Order: sequence, then C-alpha cells, then structure tokens
Amino acid sequence: MAAPTSIEMITTLVGFDTTSRDSNLALIDWVEAYLADLGVASERSWGADKRKANLFATIGREDKPGIVLSGHTDVVPVDGQDWTSDPFELVQKDGKLIGRGASDMKGFLGVVLAKTPDFIKRQPNTPIHLAFTYDEEVGCLGVRTLLTELAKRPVRPRACVVGEPTLMKPVIGHKGKQSVRCHVHGLECHSALAHQGVNAVEAAAELVAYLKGMARRFRDQGPFDPDYSPSYTTVHTGKIQGGTALNIVPKDCTFDFEFRYLPSEDPEVLFGEVQRFAMEKLLPEMRAISAAAGFEFEELSSMAGLDMSSEDEMTRLVMQLSGANGTGKVSFGTEGGLYQNFGIPTIVCGPGSIEQAHKPDEWIEIEQLVAAERFMDRLLDHASQG
Repeated sequence: MAAPTSIEMITTLVGFDTTSRDSNLALIDWVEAYLADLGVASERSWGADKRKANLFATIGREDKPGIVLSGHTDVVPVDGQDWTSDPFELVQKDGKLIGRGASDMKGFLGVVLAKTPDFIKRQPNTPIHLAFTYDEEVGCLGVRTLLTELAKRPVRPRACVVGEPTLMKPVIGHKGKQSVRCHVHGLECHSALAHQGVNAVEAAAELVAYLKGMARRFRDQGPFDPDYSPSYTTVHTGKIQGGTALNIVPKDCTFDFEFRYLPSEDPEVLFGEVQRFAMEKLLPEMRAISAAAGFEFEELSSMAGLDMSSEDEMTRLVMQLSGANGTGKVSFGTEGGLYQNFGIPTIVCGPGSIEQAHKPDEWIEIEQLVAAERFMDRLLDHASQG
C-alpha cells in the first residue's frame, strides 16, 4: 500500500486547536493563504461576532454548477479526556494517525487540500468547490451562513459530498436532531406549606416522564426504518437542574431534551406534542396557584435529516467513485440535510469511522486516507469529462 500524500496536510490541520468554543480563524487564514499560493481565490462568510468564518473556493469555471467537497473545521473539546499524547500534535502509530479531528474530520479536509494541486492542474470541466465551515459540532451553524451566501450566486452547486467519517461508504440518510431547553417557573414557599407553592421540579419531572413515554412509544410502535440503528426516533433528556434546599418548594427547574428523528418525521409535530401536554395537562393546575407559573421553551440547536434516494444520480456517482456496492444510513447528524434542503443533492462519504470520533486518542487508519485519495482521483477524472 502506497503511503497517502495527505499526511503532512493533516498534520498541519490537526495542529490548529479549533475547538468549537474558540476561533477557527488561524486555520482559515492558513488555508486561504495556501489556496492563494496555488492561484485559487476564496471567499469568507462570517459568524456574527467575526471570530469564526467559513471558506469557499472554486476550481474551474464560475459559471457552471459544480460539486462541493464540504467539511467542518471545528472539533469537540478534549477537556477531561485521558490522551496519551498531545491532542493537537498528530502521531503516527501502528498504521493509524492519532489526534483530535483526525477522523472527524480533518482527515477528509487534509485529503481535499492535498489533492487541490491536482484539481488545479486539470481544471475540470465540472467545477470542484471547496467548502470549509465552522461550528458544525454545536448545531451546524456555519453552513447556514455559507448557504445564505450561496443563495446570492447566479449559479449554485449541483451536488455535494460531505466528508464525515463513514469508512468511505456512501451514506444517503441520517436522522435529524432538535435540542430544546425547558425552563419551568414555579412559586417558592416553605415545604411545610407545599400546597401554597408550585413545585417547578415536580412539574419538570412530569414533563420529563412524558418525554420518556414518547421514547417508549417510538421504540415499541415506530415508525421504523431498519436501515438505522436504532430503527426509530429517539427522545432523550440529558440535563436537569432545579431547587435550592429540601425545605423550600422550588421556584425554578431547567432541563434539556432532544429528538433524533427519522427524516420522515416532522420535528415541529414532535415538539408540539410536548408543548400541548405541558400547556393543557400541567399548566392549569400550576396557574390555579400562581398566575406567574409556566413553561418557557428555547431551541438550543437543530439539524435537518438527510433523505436521498438510492437511485439518485449523485448516489450512483458516489458509489462509483468510492467503489462501494451499497449505501447506508446513520443516526448521527451532519450538514448534509441542510445542503439537501437548500436544493443540493448531497451524499455523506468520508474516511475514518464515527466510532473513533470525539474520544481520547481519536484516530484514523492510514488505509482510509489512501481510499479517500483514490476517491478524489476518480472524482477528478469524472469532473474532467463533463
């Protein structure tokens, strides 16, 4: 097996600490300069506070719709994880590359950038677009800004490959995600006079229990899609906090919950069911004691599901380029659903495994990078033909 040419590029990218809570501009500056040295102009689209940016570049004609190679630049935190080496210094060991983002997803970005000189040399008839986004890990924030800018262009891309780690297997579907924070407002009083108060923790508990009931219903009754694991929509409460002392009826309680739903499900319908239970079943009893009692819901993040046909032209193309004889669906979310909703047919396909992402000593097999580089070579051949 020939060594991949992208290792040096991946080493550079991993060296930038682009944890989502921090700026990604140092990496964006470097990539922009790298592309400029190759004669490729790029454009930024900015986050609201100008601490983060997307980068978009086109190789080939600007007046023809091309194929986007898209990946996010941010990584998840390493806090509290037991790493055996510096997370932001790539280590090669036993046929693997170890470092934060090696799998998710600087491996893919490194392959794309390492192959860019070949793209430029061939000047393909079908343009190849490079898209590097911010804040995917905290709700796919950057790609929304990027798509707003693409909407202003006279010519939009015709297709997209999102290079999340799928072991180079084309993924045509993934679940959507909606994360919500609920703040329950009650009325404080002495616990000996509990009947005079509104217990925010207990109201929250009843709503959390209702969410658990929804989770059981989806588990037992579906709808089901056997291509997913699990094959149904999941409902999960991940954080809860409330109360100040045992002898005080709690005034406030906050909890966070999420839906990871099949693409066939409507997240507004799911959320609406929760709201109705809170407002119709719980709120009247609370308001009978205090008019100020109630519920506030705040969306924390959302991620559209992806639902591509196995017969779509882009599906068939990515199967051909990857050498795969089948497709898959995954439960984790990506930017792919947002690209598809924008009108760009999108397949998720990239090197590495999601099972190695977000963990201490995150790694990617070198063999996966070889496969990804072959994918890029085949893509270039295809783009040069038509």
